[in-house]
Amino acid sequence: MDNRKVRVRFAPSPTGPLHIGGVRTALFNYLFAKKNNGQFILRIEDTDQSRYVDGAEDYIIASLKWCGIKIDEGIEEGGPYGPYRQSDRKELYKEFAENLINSGNAYYAFDTAEELEAMRLRLKEEKSSVQQYNALTRDKMRNSLALSDEETKKHLMDKVPYVIRFKMQKNEEVVVEDIIRGTVKVNTDQLDDKVLFKSDGMPTYHLANVVDDHLMKISHVIRGEEWLPSLPLHVLLYRAFGWDDSKPEFAHLPLLLKPSGKGKLSKRDGDALGFPVFPLEWTDPETNEISRGYREDGYFPESFVNMLALLGWNPGTEEEIFSLRDLTSVFDLQKVHKAGAKFDHEKAKWFNHKYLVVKADEKLAREYQLILKEKEIKVEDSFVIKIVKLIKERANFVSDFWDQSYFFFQAPQEYDRKVIKKRWKENTPEILSELKKQLKELENFDQFNMEKLIQDFLEGKEYGMGQVMNPFRLTLVGTGIGPSVLEIAELIGKQETLNRLQAGIDNIKRK
Repeated sequence: MDNRKVRVRFAPSPTGPLHIGGVRTALFNYLFAKKNNGQFILRIEDTDQSRYVDGAEDYIIASLKWCGIKIDEGIEEGGPYGPYRQSDRKELYKEFAENLINSGNAYYAFDTAEELEAMRLRLKEEKSSVQQYNALTRDKMRNSLALSDEETKKHLMDKVPYVIRFKMQKNEEVVVEDIIRGTVKVNTDQLDDKVLFKSDGMPTYHLANVVDDHLMKISHVIRGEEWLPSLPLHVLLYRAFGWDDSKPEFAHLPLLLKPSGKGKLSKRDGDALGFPVFPLEWTDPETNEISRGYREDGYFPESFVNMLALLGWNPGTEEEIFSLRDLTSVFDLQKVHKAGAKFDHEKAKWFNHKYLVVKADEKLAREYQLILKEKEIKVEDSFVIKIVKLIKERANFVSDFWDQSYFFFQAPQEYDRKVIKKRWKENTPEILSELKKQLKELENFDQFNMEKLIQDFLEGKEYGMGQVMNPFRLTLVGTGIGPSVLEIAELIGKQETLNRLQAGIDNIKRK
């Protein structure tokens, strides 16, 4: 790393919801910036107005905020190098494109869509090894390199629609050092003359990206692997502008792969396998189709960020649980992998479980109370806190709490037939009736006293533990699940325990 101030940017296009791969790119940029006392910039790259989706920009900003990724400079924050939305900067790009023409590094191309299609068909019919607009084909097209100066001037005077293309040199080896990939070599004969400035007056990604990175003094470009093919062009653009000495360092992150490991992770994979691929829920403004989000699925932002950080990177140790602050101190771009990172949704749940069990019971209880309120169940916070303490080890999400604890709030309406068949014997009603009598006489109805009473009961009657405790649980819960049956009994109280015992004795019939 050189001695420049570290300045990185996350530059998404507002063409829809932010994929978790994009969130990971933002996260790695943020971690690198904070590790090196640098700045994290959010820049919205909306040069392709035809793909602009209403609400996408706000969604991107809300997603980063939910993740705890603090923006130092951006649309809302401002900063010394704004505006931070490319459509608000469009006036300056034309000048830079013209500078490239004047220096002989770009040219006007007046070709119509029909002429471009005819070129492709001709090259295809000729079975040419080169079927693109480049140094070998541009002389036969309608551009300022093939036309005379007078013809070019007339086209411009007549306002013939044009684009500005980069003039790729012939047979030049472009060599770039990538922090993650190592040495990248590409021959210019493999590259086409990319459009830099479109006929609608907007720059393409390539021009705007390079110009903005230079003007914003970006020191490191950390982006997805899909941009690796653009790297040679961008390096050549820096050279063409005379900015070679100040160009940023590059790092291209590995792809996020499907759970199978074959191909890039997509929304379709999430839909098919039942998990989100977006950080927040998204409603398509045109179709009203709703796509699930990690936030709405009950993930904590800390667990989501922790999970993302370990997709394609690890600190070189066995440790897996990292807060955002921890990640900031240990993150190292040199330890990002080249190979794609296979997404594992079950592992994502595991991360959420790890964060859930260490959260304060009071906080979890407040969240659970929202679920109970929807079910029109009114109970004291202190009661819910005790329940949460008992069940959270069994849950991945707060939304799992109800299935793990519904029996604390309502007596069984029916009883599990499989448990009855296995645990309910002919003499079980008699055994439970005897137990009920003894429990009724117990003054201090807590777990400790119940345990002592039941131990004496078992020894005195010579019953086995399973003969008593399994059907006892069945009467209280209706199934064989849940925490210790004595903990359940203590929490629901003496009278409710006796009522449920009697209801079980009366209603459970072995078939």
